[in-house]
Amino acid sequence: MDRIVIADDHPLFRAALGSALTRAAPEASLHETASLSGARDALNGGPVDLLLLDLKLSDSEGFAGLAEIRSDFPAVPVAVVSASEDGATIRRALAFGAAGFIPKSATLNEMVEALTAILAGDGWSPPVIDADEEEPMESRIASLTPSQLKILIGLQQGRLNKQIAFDLGVTEATIKAHLTSVFRKLGVHNRTQAVIAAQTLSLDA
Repeated sequence: MDRIVIADDHPLFRAALGSALTRAAPEASLHETASLSGARDALNGGPVDLLLLDLKLSDSEGFAGLAEIRSDFPAVPVAVVSASEDGATIRRALAFGAAGFIPKSATLNEMVEALTAILAGDGWSPPVIDADEEEPMESRIASLTPSQLKILIGLQQGRLNKQIAFDLGVTEATIKAHLTSVFRKLGVHNRTQAVIAAQTLSLDA
């Protein structure tokens, strides 16, 4: 039996996704949560066959949550659901490793079609103009290890090395060593450039 987690802070949209899932995967076990931390708890609680993740949650906004989940739980397919459905947002979600993209304006039938395809491993997203446009920074960020990604997010939040070290429970020397790898993977030379690169994680970048 499939276990599917819906992470969205709008009860009505969670209900809409639930209705679509009863048609796309009638035998599935559904778990609903309104936060990224709740999604993490569900993922840590046992095998999950699909996570439906809103890009705007009370404890996460933009692509940081998606990038973190893909990094920490690489085996779990993640489909993004979002009211931001412009081509750039769709391309960036897919570049960060989403298995599909379901716009909140989708009809019930479209949601069923999307969920059926994603559960079958085929992926699904609306047609995107200029879909061949390269998004190299998204790919570079997606290549970071879970620890490196957490460090980059710390830089984006303006935290000092010692504060990031405290957050991760490691030494400041370890953070400095990781930063060298982060800079190399992102193709940047300093913290300022890394912070600019990290703006890619924001929805309005």
